[in-house]
Amino acid sequence: MLVLLPPSEGKADSGKGDPLRLESLSLPGLTGAREAVLGELVELCAGDEEKAREGLGLSEGLRGEVAKNAALRTAGARPAGEIYTGVLYDALDLASLDAAAKRRAARSLLVFSGLWGAVRVTDRIPSYRCAMGIRLPGLGALAGHWRAPMAEVLPEAAGNGLVLDLRSAAYAAAWKPKGEVAGRTATVRVLHAPTRKVVSHFNKATKGRIVRSLLSNGSAPRDPAELVDALRELGYEVEAQPPERAGKAWGLDVLVEEVH
Repeated sequence: MLVLLPPSEGKADSGKGDPLRLESLSLPGLTGAREAVLGELVELCAGDEEKAREGLGLSEGLRGEVAKNAALRTAGARPAGEIYTGVLYDALDLASLDAAAKRRAARSLLVFSGLWGAVRVTDRIPSYRCAMGIRLPGLGALAGHWRAPMAEVLPEAAGNGLVLDLRSAAYAAAWKPKGEVAGRTATVRVLHAPTRKVVSHFNKATKGRIVRSLLSNGSAPRDPAELVDALRELGYEVEAQPPERAGKAWGLDVLVEEVH
């Protein structure tokens, strides 16, 4: 099983560990594309601070993120699972998983990123600010920059099993499963059961809990149909929409009663 996650907008501090080594990150086929984004981002943020802040879409209160980006090559690095924070990652709570579940997380979780493309939770990265939706002066829109290298690398990473896609739209734009990979991919929406409306905050929390439940239980569904069964056994109310034609992903709606 491969689980595709969005990053968090806010991130923990890098700490004082050894600095980033791009060549040590998972998915080495993305190294060239990573170097291109890293170089552009560092150059942008080492120059005119106001231009960089506007280009990154940062508020005045986040001005300090510009200096953080300028120092990415020398900043300390920590496992990505410790860097990403926020609602989804709080609910997932990687640190409190038992040893077996942590091993499953290391194998199956892939966090998408405007800067790194995608990383495993064990990959050591510095704290940064670079959303997938921005444009960098020499590269243009980051989602477009990542499409070709992702198309080369991600099908192999997906292997022959289930792909559980929990990404937001901005990050899904960087790689769309195609062909037979799409047929074993499931996307998830979280709906408020009484109203059938999509919920935002609880959407993230529920996705984090789903991943935690699967990792903790040792569930290993091989395809979307088995995933539906596994989630129902774990107590989730799930409605499934199988694809109408080949080359399309399954859609799963997880229904929740409370929105908090």
